[in-house]
Amino acid sequence: MDHTTKSKTELAGQTFEVSTQFNDSSTSELEFDSNGGDIFGSHVLDKQDMSRMGKKQEMHRVFHQVSLLSFTAILMASWEWMLLANTQGLVDGGRAGLFWSYIWVFVGFGLTVASLAEMASMAPTCAGQYHWVSEFSPPRYQATLSYVTGWLSTLAWQCGNASGGFLAASMIQSLIGLRNPDYGFAGWQGTLLVLPVMAFWVVCNIWGSDIMPRIQNAFMVVHIGGFVAVVVVFCVLAPHVDAKTALLTFTNGGGWSTTGLSLMIGQISAVVALTAADAAAHMAEEVRDAGLSVPRAMMWTFLLNGLMGFVVLIAFIFCIPDVDAAINDPSDFPVIYVFNLSMSNNGTLGMFILFFILILIGGISYQASTARQTFAFARDQGLPFSSWIGKINPKVNVPANAIILSATITFLLSLINIGNSSAFNAIISLSSVALMGTYCVSIGCLLHRRLTAAHLLPKARWNLGTWGVPVNMTALIWAGFTWFWMFWPNATPVTAESINWAPVMFAGAVVWAIGYYLVKGRKVYVGPVASVKAI
Repeated sequence: MDHTTKSKTELAGQTFEVSTQFNDSSTSELEFDSNGGDIFGSHVLDKQDMSRMGKKQEMHRVFHQVSLLSFTAILMASWEWMLLANTQGLVDGGRAGLFWSYIWVFVGFGLTVASLAEMASMAPTCAGQYHWVSEFSPPRYQATLSYVTGWLSTLAWQCGNASGGFLAASMIQSLIGLRNPDYGFAGWQGTLLVLPVMAFWVVCNIWGSDIMPRIQNAFMVVHIGGFVAVVVVFCVLAPHVDAKTALLTFTNGGGWSTTGLSLMIGQISAVVALTAADAAAHMAEEVRDAGLSVPRAMMWTFLLNGLMGFVVLIAFIFCIPDVDAAINDPSDFPVIYVFNLSMSNNGTLGMFILFFILILIGGISYQASTARQTFAFARDQGLPFSSWIGKINPKVNVPANAIILSATITFLLSLINIGNSSAFNAIISLSSVALMGTYCVSIGCLLHRRLTAAHLLPKARWNLGTWGVPVNMTALIWAGFTWFWMFWPNATPVTAESINWAPVMFAGAVVWAIGYYLVKGRKVYVGPVASVKAI
């Protein structure tokens, strides 16, 4: 028998009518264990958080503190991405540009992650940024702001998933090229190689979800061991330049009017390497004691990966005798240029296989976070076909439909590379632009609430205390400043090859989100705050 009750909740001056439906036949799903948890593995505090947010527990909480840290660290893959995606930094800034931009990005991003971590402790939900915007923004704007933020977050994670899938496919092509120098690196072949990568990620995410924590812990050892191996190769086997050349010699290969302007453009390499610590937040509903475990994982992962990335970057820039030769290496990966100077072809092949394995395993985590964010937004009626996307498969207790959808979107996006590699690169850039946009909006809303009605903020067991306002304010300024430079082209004069299409695509996504909201979204989307219980 179904029983429906209606009650009114007032939050931040806005009243919502909330309907709650109870089904007598489903009481077995709410069985509790002797420690106050439930059959999903929830901690008693997880139950309190889910109750406050008005959400039903549907997924098993298989992650604990250590496994979540491993999950997030392998997903971020900071030292791996620093070595695989540094071309723009080498073009716009050179060795010294990579070094100094990494330092200020690390500091600014640290404050940003701290702000996000506090919100993850206040509201540990896989919805992430759009939920926080809904809770903390001015009531009259919450529905529109959270809806647009939800679309941007979905866009960011889906495009990021596509970039990871295509990077793995490109690495397979580079491995083929190492064995066969005459290989042509055809774009259509790279697109086809995305298919087996996506199939592997889907299988692992749907049928391997219960053992994922153990897999992540095992590959955390490989993540750290690989870092040590690469640093040893760079320090012992590679040729080296002097300190002045490595740390103080800047280059301006993008043709900008000043070196300072070139550095602003080139800092994107460090941003890409240090982004996505909020992946832990999107797994919150599968983490035991999420209100504490998630923010800890975000901060410790950022610090660990950030420091590893910095060490490997220092070793790397001392090993580049010719920046132009590194940028123009046939493999398109400057790190392969350094490996080829350091060891035999077989040695380079072995090291790059290590990179490929780590990126492939990290992609499993990335697709998991992508699917959870997409599932959450559909659960709140934010997407077309929400009833299908926002469904948990009862046999495997994961959002299988969202996982399959994410893999399909990745493959469809990769088709663009067949006709225009520049357009696909813009999609990759769009991921960073959209994600940084969600950081700005969510931190801005938290700062607003903190300054105007701090007593309405939910309690956070991981919090910034009296440092909240200065940390949030500095993080917002830094994120906004960095976001501005992400819209610039890679080089000047701007050509069809160098133009950055991300601003156009970003603007189009925002217009689409607002348009869809006005046409349909406002009729079904009220924002997560409508289900939140007053505190």
